[in-house]
Amino acid sequence: MAVGQHNLARLGEETFKRLGDHDSLLFEGTWYRSGELYERARRLAGGLIELGISPGDRVVVFMANSPDVGVAYWALWRSGAAITPAIFLLPAEELRHVVGDSGARAVITSPEFIGIVRQATEGLPDLKWIICSGPEQDGAISISSLENAEPAEIVDRDDTDLAALLYTGGTTGRAKGVMLSHENLWFSSSSLHAHGNREDTDRVLVPLPLSHAYGLLISVLGMHAERPGFAALQKWFDPTEFLTLIQEHKLQIATVVPSMIQILLAQPLEDYDLSSLQYFGCGAAPLPREVAEEFLKRVPWVQIREGYGCTESGAVMSANKPREGKLGSVGTPIAGYELRILDDDGNEVPQGETGEICCRSKGVMMGYWNAPEATASTIKDGWLYTGDIGYVDEDGYLYVVDRKKDLIIRGGFNVFPRDVEDALLEHPAVSMAGVVGRPDKAKGEEVVAFVSLKPGEAVTEEDLIAFAKSKLSAYKYPREIHIVPAVPLTPVMKVDRKVLRGMIPK
Repeated sequence: MAVGQHNLARLGEETFKRLGDHDSLLFEGTWYRSGELYERARRLAGGLIELGISPGDRVVVFMANSPDVGVAYWALWRSGAAITPAIFLLPAEELRHVVGDSGARAVITSPEFIGIVRQATEGLPDLKWIICSGPEQDGAISISSLENAEPAEIVDRDDTDLAALLYTGGTTGRAKGVMLSHENLWFSSSSLHAHGNREDTDRVLVPLPLSHAYGLLISVLGMHAERPGFAALQKWFDPTEFLTLIQEHKLQIATVVPSMIQILLAQPLEDYDLSSLQYFGCGAAPLPREVAEEFLKRVPWVQIREGYGCTESGAVMSANKPREGKLGSVGTPIAGYELRILDDDGNEVPQGETGEICCRSKGVMMGYWNAPEATASTIKDGWLYTGDIGYVDEDGYLYVVDRKKDLIIRGGFNVFPRDVEDALLEHPAVSMAGVVGRPDKAKGEEVVAFVSLKPGEAVTEEDLIAFAKSKLSAYKYPREIHIVPAVPLTPVMKVDRKVLRGMIPK
């Protein structure tokens, strides 16, 4: 077996030896020490190896956020296996696709999800074991019993060996497995650490699902820490708990997605002591400028540091640096990431003009799992074609406009949904907006918007159409707006345009 320099299990071990045993994780009111978690991972790795997990095996981790998730990740890497994270909100059919397509040998889950795991995995030929936190269950092996094994030494893996197989959201069809190597994740996390590290910030709030590429990146990022700190982990984003944790534990950084900031704006922010908070690390989707400006009016000392990446790029490409940057931009490329903006013919566009964002880096995925054609159409001559539209300004700052596949072509004119959403969010009654196109015989596509309102606000759909018309070009404004109780979000809290398209009245 080749010995790689960037084995993530070895990175975790070096981190523990460098920082020592300390209170490193706060979860649901309980503190966990780094030494305890490290020892659990070593023993679980031993148990997994005794069970029959072999180097290169894929193991699905289907759990809500908890200390067990991190222990499972480090144990699997230590045993030479590859993690396949799956968010616990997946329905049985989608979970079955992930387990079956990946050829997973085991699923690690928790008691509340045993039923759906059994339903999703029945009859799958490659799956041998269901492993569960908590007590022994019929047909499931308990994590605690595996942790009775002797601690395992690290199984050597090559830099290009699979470390994580992450399934994309599947908004345009079946979810594809993104293959990230040990070097991919080591490189992307190390580069982001160098780009945005602050020695005076070591108390972090993590409400992100650790099963998502952004949450996984933050987990690995923590292994590059230069001094002991701690993370407060939420099982799932809850705005009241989020604000309380910042107040009680003087947290300095929070990792968020834009919809979390929108939800926080409905909270009594002024009732909490948020003086310790210095930064929001914001990614996974574009942040509407109106949302950022409203938040900064109420909490003006916080810097919202937007960043950008996708699962295929190792979850990052660019970010705003601490105490510098531009509001509305997703920052400058981090070290080791080359960016180009290309037109439909593959030519680089002039500065300031929009095109497809492409990147080249050691952090870019090895390819899609068992999908060579999809890989070839996404990675060309070493460049990753992201499917996102953006531009770079005169100072080298990147701006993301929208997803290429979400583009609406109305009467021959390009309409980016985000432009319409941002305009609607300027209305004082609007809390959240989502925009999609629907087929139209006359125009090709028509612009359709869905909005949810702030508590206690009232406005008519006709009023909103008139407001949008006053803000947007004639070809852009929506002719059809629907007020809904809540704009649907994906499991990682992005606007779910796939669901919105299904909500358009026939």
